[in-house]
Amino acid sequence: MGLWGRLWAAGYDFLGTRFGKIEEPHRRRLIEDLEGDVLEVGSGTGFNFPYYRKAKRVVALEPGDEMRNRSYDRARKAAVTIEVAAGSGERLEFPDGSFDAVVFALVLCTIPHPERALAEAKRVLRPGGAIHFYEHVRSKDTKVARRQDRILKPWRFVNRGCHPNRDTLATIEAAGLRLDELEEFELAGAPGICKPHILGRARLA
Repeated sequence: MGLWGRLWAAGYDFLGTRFGKIEEPHRRRLIEDLEGDVLEVGSGTGFNFPYYRKAKRVVALEPGDEMRNRSYDRARKAAVTIEVAAGSGERLEFPDGSFDAVVFALVLCTIPHPERALAEAKRVLRPGGAIHFYEHVRSKDTKVARRQDRILKPWRFVNRGCHPNRDTLATIEAAGLRLDELEEFELAGAPGICKPHILGRARLA
């Protein structure tokens, strides 16, 4: 476990805690009504864990050792059973039709190949299941979008792969998913290049 990885996880945890009250209503709406078996892809340090209320079982998949290690305490304190596991969203080690819901929260900006992660999410969903997402996306304002493009390389380096300019909504739609719900909003306090945000639900088309 490298020093940079530990520092990054600590910084992520610190900033996430400071933003907790701002993000709380969005994370809560994303999570609290999910039932059955739930897979959360890229669970980080576990900021979503307190909002699970109805799920029968949650599998929280996180590839980063440092991030995952910081999530165990939040998993133990959760109101539902949460199994924290190592793994990549691009290659899920689960049989077809294993979950009632798949959650992506501020992670499709970072996964190297989000289209693969969405394809895998579709594969492990049961009939009637849905993908639930909360993400920051490419701005529709051309001036802001150009800034997002210009800052991509340094931002991605400092933030361990985060792409501020990804058109994640288009990627979700291109994955053969039907949008059931969608909200677009500006998250107060978020960096200007990490706006806007989207929150929604998509099912198999």
